[in-house]
Amino acid sequence: MSLPEKAFPVSWDQFHRDTRALSWRLSGLNQEFKAIVCITRGGLVPAAIISRELNIRLIDTVCIATRHDYVNQGDTVLLKGISPELMENGGEGILVVDDLTDTGKTALEVREMLPKAHFACVYAKPSGVPTIDTFVTEVSQDTWIYFPWDMGFTYQEPIAKGSKG
Repeated sequence: MSLPEKAFPVSWDQFHRDTRALSWRLSGLNQEFKAIVCITRGGLVPAAIISRELNIRLIDTVCIATRHDYVNQGDTVLLKGISPELMENGGEGILVVDDLTDTGKTALEVREMLPKAHFACVYAKPSGVPTIDTFVTEVSQDTWIYFPWDMGFTYQEPIAKGSKG
């Protein structure tokens, strides 16, 4: 397994600020969302923040596992579907939330279930951008985002190795 060249570590504070920025964008859409469907696991934390900021009390999950390594994204497996009542009318009035769209494969799978839903991610890579409606920050396709729930506190090498500090 090879690690990506570009790393983008995100702290809890930064993730919270970025998710609140996403909430601001969503509130500016002048659209009333009746529920959130978060894509687990990455969508759990932003869904909690967005539900507070937009006062959306009804939250469901769609559980999709993706087999991947740090370079390639593999096949997806649906572990838990969406409540039937939220799928009525093609998901109209539903906000689908995830932390990141990478290739867009997961978003496309959920969009088949909820074609009229609004899709929002905190971060997006170029291949995934066409599959979602709203996001905050775009990073290059070859960047690996290290989310705060995946990290511990450790020393980080400088970007320019061998620099005199």
